[in-house]
Amino acid sequence: MNKDFFDILRKIHKNPIATQRYLASELNFSLGKINYCLKGLKQKGLIKISNFSKAENKIKYIYVLTPKGISEKSKITLRFIKQKMKEYEELKKEIKK
Repeated sequence: MNKDFFDILRKIHKNPIATQRYLASELNFSLGKINYCLKGLKQKGLIKISNFSKAENKIKYIYVLTPKGISEKSKITLRFIKQKMKEYEELKKEIKK
């Protein structure tokens, strides 16, 4: 999974009712890129996309991370933290020299 997908998963997890325009603005992506990524995440089974059942405007959507999406987000976060810890340890060694 690439960083763009991960960033979208993080934003959706924090705000499942975010619009595509909001996500695009927050992540500095084009609206087309957000749409493409959301479809990809749905295809991979990482998110579910549903209409608001009570909304007058039926084009409003809610994006929900699936259990698989939560798991994938957690794995990527853990890899990121491990990588940063490794970089930190390497920097400490360099500074000591």
